[in-house]
Amino acid sequence: MGFLSRQCLSNVGLLSKILVLLLFCVFVASSLSSRQQKPSTCHDEESTALLQFKQSFVINISDFGFDGSYPKVSSWKAAEGDQNINCCSWDGVECDEETGHVIGLDVSSSCLYGSINSSSSLFHLVHLRRLNLAENNFNYSQIPTTIRNLPRLRYLNLSSSRFSGQVPSEISQLSKLSSLDLSGNLDTLSNEGLLKLKASNLANLVQNLTSLEKLHLTNINISSTIPDSLANLSFLSSLALRNCDLYGEFPIRIFKLQYLAFLSVRFNQELSGYLPDFNGSSPLTSLILRETNFSRNLPSSIGNLEELTQLDLRECKFSGPIPASLANLTQLSYLSLGMNDFVGGSLSWLGKQTKLTLLNLDSSNLSGFILSSLGNLTQLTHLSLKDNQLSGPIPSLLGNLSRLTDIGLDINSLNSSIPESLFNLMDLVELTLAANYLHGKLDICKLQSSIAMLQLGENKLEVSQCNITNTTLLPKFKFLGLSYCNIKEFPDFLRHQQSLTWLDLFANKLHGQIPKWMWNTSTQSLKLLDLRDNFLSRFGHPNVVLPWVNLQVLVVSDNLLDGSPPIPPQNIIHYQLHGNKLTGKLSPLMCNISTFEYFDLSNNMLSGTIPPCLGNFSDDLQVLNLRNNSFHGILPQTYSKTSSMEMLDVSYNQLHGKIPSSLVNCVMLESLVLSVNKFSDVFPFWLGSLPKLKLLAMHHNEFYGVIENTKENLHFPELRILDLSYNHFSGEFPSKYIFSGNAMRGIVLSQPTYMMASSVLNIPRAPTFEYNFEVTISNKGVERYYSRIQDDLAVIDISSNNFQGKIPEFIGNLKGIRFLNISNNIFNGSIPSFLENLTLLEALDLSQNQLSGEIPQQLAQLTYLANFNVSYNNLTGSVPQGPQFHTFDSTSFEGNPGLCGGPLPKKCGNSNAPAQLPPSSSIEEAVSGFAFEFDLKFVLAGFGSGLLVGVVLADVAITRRRELFLEIVGMLIRLMKRIKRQRRY
Repeated sequence: MGFLSRQCLSNVGLLSKILVLLLFCVFVASSLSSRQQKPSTCHDEESTALLQFKQSFVINISDFGFDGSYPKVSSWKAAEGDQNINCCSWDGVECDEETGHVIGLDVSSSCLYGSINSSSSLFHLVHLRRLNLAENNFNYSQIPTTIRNLPRLRYLNLSSSRFSGQVPSEISQLSKLSSLDLSGNLDTLSNEGLLKLKASNLANLVQNLTSLEKLHLTNINISSTIPDSLANLSFLSSLALRNCDLYGEFPIRIFKLQYLAFLSVRFNQELSGYLPDFNGSSPLTSLILRETNFSRNLPSSIGNLEELTQLDLRECKFSGPIPASLANLTQLSYLSLGMNDFVGGSLSWLGKQTKLTLLNLDSSNLSGFILSSLGNLTQLTHLSLKDNQLSGPIPSLLGNLSRLTDIGLDINSLNSSIPESLFNLMDLVELTLAANYLHGKLDICKLQSSIAMLQLGENKLEVSQCNITNTTLLPKFKFLGLSYCNIKEFPDFLRHQQSLTWLDLFANKLHGQIPKWMWNTSTQSLKLLDLRDNFLSRFGHPNVVLPWVNLQVLVVSDNLLDGSPPIPPQNIIHYQLHGNKLTGKLSPLMCNISTFEYFDLSNNMLSGTIPPCLGNFSDDLQVLNLRNNSFHGILPQTYSKTSSMEMLDVSYNQLHGKIPSSLVNCVMLESLVLSVNKFSDVFPFWLGSLPKLKLLAMHHNEFYGVIENTKENLHFPELRILDLSYNHFSGEFPSKYIFSGNAMRGIVLSQPTYMMASSVLNIPRAPTFEYNFEVTISNKGVERYYSRIQDDLAVIDISSNNFQGKIPEFIGNLKGIRFLNISNNIFNGSIPSFLENLTLLEALDLSQNQLSGEIPQQLAQLTYLANFNVSYNNLTGSVPQGPQFHTFDSTSFEGNPGLCGGPLPKKCGNSNAPAQLPPSSSIEEAVSGFAFEFDLKFVLAGFGSGLLVGVVLADVAITRRRELFLEIVGMLIRLMKRIKRQRRY
């Protein structure tokens, strides 16, 4: 009995244990089942928040060009009747499987348009971990500060959605973020970044978001240095700081980050730095430093970055050789090293990078031949080796690279014909071979129809007229450059081109009239037509209005065109017909065009008056050049306060009257040339308020009077060239008034630049259009024309006036001056020694004044002095000795009987040396036209009072007689020249 009881109890215990185990298994199974089952609906307050978010925007599909854009929120619908809302099934919405809370929202590229602010229902979704609003249009809204209400965020993407203003500091409170992308918020018109980030906010962001793996801030205006603490983000794998106005030195420790695979700081031109040695393994796949100030040599250890697929160092300051170790980077698909300061070398390291699709080595000082190893790069689509010293032939093997779409070999020394293998490249779109030594005939009709851009100019090629059998197979050119191609007639294939944007036939042998069929070529698409430097005589069309309705640039200068200037279309920007034989008057129809930026009809035979509208031709007008015509009348009197005028040249005409004071409105004016007209006015002192005026030329006019020193602050702050010669100015020359605080005090440029205007054409692939300023400076009756004016050229020419007094001491401060001409005035006193301060002086003309005393010996220290003239003054003493003074002949010192030594026949300390006699031609020239007679015994000199003085020399000692004779003759010559000049005036 006891046994049975114990046995039963034992069985009961076993059964209870089994029952407990079964219950546990049921509980676990039930728990697992509940974990795998999604809630049927999301939380009501979150679905409501999402619907309210949707309703705050409109869908604007036409405003978005992003690939794959579609309105994801279209699937978000409110409940109808008893139907439950399951927002977790909506497009772009992600829910937590356990709680049903919305943890992810991706409405990128959803065509959303409208504003967003801190009260948006979006910020009620406090459980969000991922938020992607990229590629929408939030209409320049600021990033709401209530972003801080989403503390669980790990992923935040607000890129390319037109957010603007300051990036709020509240983003740095999202401490769990591992990915932050605020890049690409751009203004649609200016393409400028809309967001700004304070340096302090950037530092806080880097300090607080220690889990960041991706940080993309492209196109945000940061305007600061990069904080060193950025190198402490140990998990960082992707860093994009493109075009952020960063400056200072890039922290080199960032290159050593353990996980960093993508690095881009391109388009930060003030950001400096250098590359470290890459001695260990590195995960870097993309290194993009384009258009920064990174410098020093490329380390050879860059070849250890074996994972690199993209290396872009274009337009930096790297120097030294291109490392041969680049041969190790066999994973590269993109390599761009162009426009650095490399010392050059060959292409011997190239050929193993068989995955390359883009290769750009422009302006890299490369030399030697294009090697056959280039043929290994069978994946290449873009090849550019422009602006190097490559020589030899264009290898025919390029024709084997069947994927090539672009070939750029411009500006080298390649010497061969163009291989016919290039004509077989079926996908070739761009072929640019300009500025080489290529030769032979080219039949353009053999090119593949895929080619849209062809540049062959500045070679020795001859483009032949081709036989057109099937016009559908002809290339449909958009850009065609055939300058210097020995073309004598307009190529017939042009009559079949209806897509041309750019046509350049510069410097050929085109003659006669432009064929009538050209007026039907590309009438809707042509934007640039360059026919300059040919022998064209007529436009060849009875209609004076040009047919190309979208033409922006017309350059037909330096031809033989006659007749009236044609009327350009309403969109014209650059209108240049200078150097022809155009006649007649300017049509009033020109006044209807409001887009002019460059208007140049100089060096023609145009007449009539200048239309008054040219003063307000266009607010965009930068250059107005009517030089060397026969215009008469007055200048246009009204110039707008919104004027963009940078250059105004009306020289060599027959204009008269006063200078319009409204020119003071042209605050962008850099060059004003009024020379060789009949202007009659006092000095336009008010021009001194123009902040950018560099060049003022007024020579050979009838300007008059004393240049008064006004009390106003008008000091020509940037003036470098001043030419007032051959006028009637009098009184003292107020150099301190004109040049106080002036740039001429020290203009020293590390690289030569030129005075010019420039503009960016609204034509794809078009370079910046540059227009060089020009000026003619007259010296001793010899005119010197400058077609390009170096920016550091400083000139003062006030010769042939009636300036008097001593040479102004202030001139000694103008250390940048290179040419100084004060000749043919009434300056007196001694030649000042402070002229030795003008160490860049190349020409100094003090002749035909009343200067006395000795020539300062310090002038011999002016090592650049190439032209020196002090003739016809009252100078005494010895000519300075020095390397430069040994190059000057006696004409530089004649008319100064008291001078001795140097090239003069009169030697110092030798009383028996023959005195210097003026050349007989000078005496005869001076006396001719006057009623004065003299012989060896008597000299009659006429003075302004009419008094005649006779000087008897017969009884004076011979030596002294010669000296007195020379003094009197010199005085007489100076006096007669002054009288002659006054009669001319």
